Amino acid sequence: MKLTDELWAAAEPVYRQILDHPFLTGLADGTLPRAAFRHFVVQDSHYLRDYARALAVCAAKAPTDDQVLAFANDAVGAIAAERQMHAEFMSALGGPGGVDAEPVLPTTRAYTSYLLATVYGGSFAEALGAVLPCYWIYARVGEELARHSSPEPLYAKWIAAYGGEEFQQVVRRVLALTDRLGEELSPTERARVLDHFTTTSRYEWMFWDAAWRGETWPV
Repeated sequence: MKLTDELWAAAEPVYRQILDHPFLTGLADGTLPRAAFRHFVVQDSHYLRDYARALAVCAAKAPTDDQVLAFANDAVGAIAAERQMHAEFMSALGGPGGVDAEPVLPTTRAYTSYLLATVYGGSFAEALGAVLPCYWIYARVGEELARHSSPEPLYAKWIAAYGGEEFQQVVRRVLALTDRLGEELSPTERARVLDHFTTTSRYEWMFWDAAWRGETWPV
């Protein structure tokens, strides 16, 4: 079995719950409260800064020059997305202060802490397993929602960014690398990759759920 087939088989139940989550159904039909979307955008901006760091570590651990370049470029792209698309969203959404004035909330902190601990402490394969859901699940969600987009222009723009061919090509490249790497892994390391991938897939669901609930620090 290809590694990507094994990984997706483990994550598909989580992905199905992601698609059924009221945050995403509201994004698609335009009924998502703007406050929930703003919460998501703020936390996603915080998240992407650490995700870029995680990708930079993947680049440092990558075994070939092409992979170093690819992950380094993806790290730059993550920062560019945070600065450009999120700035446009925040301009449209308004509210007091900017992203930097708002705290990193519990789910974001937990997700990025796990991500960074894994990429710094694990092998290249483990690091790839941890960062992969943010590529792959967003691509699958974007592709699915792009079938009908959204009547709300702001939400339609988000859907187009992840459902578009440019992002899909990036994800196909990372998936092809994952399968090549999978051929070289021992059963033990393959299991570690699967565990990290499943964990961060669950964090993806939790991230959207936190925005839907308007999560704050309890104390």
